[in-house]
Amino acid sequence: MPRPSKPLALVEGHRTKAEIKARAEAESSLATGEAWKEWPEVKSNPVAHNLFKRLTKLFQKIEKNDALSEPIINRYCLLQAECAVFEEDAKRLRCRLDELEDRKDELEFAEYMNLAVAIQKQIISNDSNLQKRRKMLLDIERETCMTLKAQLAAIPKKPKEQPVANKFSKFKVVQ
Repeated sequence: MPRPSKPLALVEGHRTKAEIKARAEAESSLATGEAWKEWPEVKSNPVAHNLFKRLTKLFQKIEKNDALSEPIINRYCLLQAECAVFEEDAKRLRCRLDELEDRKDELEFAEYMNLAVAIQKQIISNDSNLQKRRKMLLDIERETCMTLKAQLAAIPKKPKEQPVANKFSKFKVVQ
């Protein structure tokens, strides 16, 4: 399978003016020219906000900070923030399990087992929710990457050749 073409800014080597012009036009036709904007719920969440700022800087460097990607990036930042919350919950639940382990001599065995099982169920539920979010993140990452790859693949490597009206018009007639 052939590689997708590189953006014009990354192309090295000799290119004809027509090829440069065609590639520049193709690249510019894929962008709206507007930068994405941060959603209020992203701005109000410190984890999501910091990630949004970081992604904005990175995508600006490669000139892919386009408004068409705005919902994807905002959702991605919110999902990352949700994952951080689930990870904190996991730490808290494991601490509770450790505290329960330390106090098991103070409790009756049945009471201890009931509490331990309840905490384990919460840990499993939390991990399940975290894994769902991580799968969503991975899907967004793949889609975003494929979208960028698809945009680059859509850029023609060479300009279209103009059809010649008459094949023999390039030859001079000698009389």
